[in-house]
Amino acid sequence: MNAKDVLTELKPEFPRGFLWGGALAANQCEGAWDADGKGPSVADVTRRKENIDPKDYKGSHAISLADIHAALEWTDELGPYGKRRGNKFYERYLEDLDLCAEMGFKTLRVSIQWTRLFPEAEEKQPLEAGVRFYRQLFEAMRERSIEPLVTLHHYEQPLATVFNRRGWYDRGMIELFNRFTEVCFREYGDLVTYWLTFNEVDSIFRHPFTTAGLVEEQFEGLDMEQVCYQALHHQLVAAAVATTQMHELAPGGRMGCMLTKTLHYPLTSHPDDQLLAQRVNRENHLASDVHAFGEYPGWVLKEWERKGITVERTDADAAVLKEGVIDYFSFSYYMSMVSTRDEADKEKVSGNLTSGVKNPYLDVTEWNWQIDPEGLRFSLIDLYDRYRMPLFIVENGIGAIDEFKDGTVVDDYRIAYFRSHITEIGKAIADGVDLLGYTPWGCIDLVSMSTCQMSKRYGFVYVDADDEGHGTYDRSKKKSFDWYARVIATNGANLEDL
Repeated sequence: MNAKDVLTELKPEFPRGFLWGGALAANQCEGAWDADGKGPSVADVTRRKENIDPKDYKGSHAISLADIHAALEWTDELGPYGKRRGNKFYERYLEDLDLCAEMGFKTLRVSIQWTRLFPEAEEKQPLEAGVRFYRQLFEAMRERSIEPLVTLHHYEQPLATVFNRRGWYDRGMIELFNRFTEVCFREYGDLVTYWLTFNEVDSIFRHPFTTAGLVEEQFEGLDMEQVCYQALHHQLVAAAVATTQMHELAPGGRMGCMLTKTLHYPLTSHPDDQLLAQRVNRENHLASDVHAFGEYPGWVLKEWERKGITVERTDADAAVLKEGVIDYFSFSYYMSMVSTRDEADKEKVSGNLTSGVKNPYLDVTEWNWQIDPEGLRFSLIDLYDRYRMPLFIVENGIGAIDEFKDGTVVDDYRIAYFRSHITEIGKAIADGVDLLGYTPWGCIDLVSMSTCQMSKRYGFVYVDADDEGHGTYDRSKKKSFDWYARVIATNGANLEDL
């Protein structure tokens, strides 16, 4: 087979029953951060930062105990704590579900905020108001023939656990989290088939606070890499317990993991660039390998030995990991990166909470993220060959500054982005990949996780709100709304312009 055949021979196809939809996260859309007894989460104390280089993802996500206390003293509804407002989904979810149904959504990814059920995590019984809200949400989705796809831990950890437990470094977090997950399966197992445990579980090394409630100053004298590995181990055990719980309490349900797919290409054919890219990609798969195979890969055990890292694990943990392997594999994909042995004087780009050397063959978004639809096809094939289980793309999309004019947004750039990516998804399916569905991120404009901005928009639906929280929060359809509705109606057969 020649190179041209590899690139052009496959005609995109999508199976009958393919789950087209969109994705949201409660902490970025619900708002009502202290309503009906809800406790503060780690998301509620993260803020928009000014004058931060977007490529400095560590700087943009660094947080101290003083920052947290300052956040808790902030009482103004307006201001930099945008995740406290979201897009008002908590109040307007029926309107939003109607819009999703109008687009023809087969599924919608949402999350359950732990702090709506257990405000500080230590409580023995959940809040009735929180339990009721999510039942009403899932029932409303079912009434509109929308399959709930539910994430259990989407950067929404109770803030109290940062002070009481030092986050997921404390082994006691396993019991607390699985008390929460047991309630979720008992209360919603009749309404939810598709579950996810930890959103982008691999992200703990990039932003340990939002992922695991780790504040570096609480670990004085300890190596933070070891702290992160220990916290990750506790999350992996808790995820395996949750999977076993779900199989017992909600038979017929399916549990998935969620990986940040950060595909790295070697910049050149130099063997060192090849080895470096291989290494970075292998590190990306660490947590998902444990989810899928029920054990740690040999390379990380060797690395711990070389670095003198001790991760406290028990024989019981090993048995739990083996028993609680996932049923399907989900991931986010926004861009690709390149690896090179020599980064000096190379142009840099941003990414999904990461940064790296620019690929000279790719364009970038307004936030300097590389656009690589073929990389999504590559990732689908690579992941399916690795895990041999159904896949699910649960995040993908382009953050952009939209111009709202005459009651709409003419977002041809968003249509072009999705057209190119959906085309490559279809080719991967034609090449044998078993893909359950596709849920573009932020289908209704919400607050960005990485920048806490409203102006970084992803949706098919425009929300009238700015970064400070001013606006009516009214919803308006963008041009891409009708385009995506037609894509769904034709099961991916018609990707042409309107």
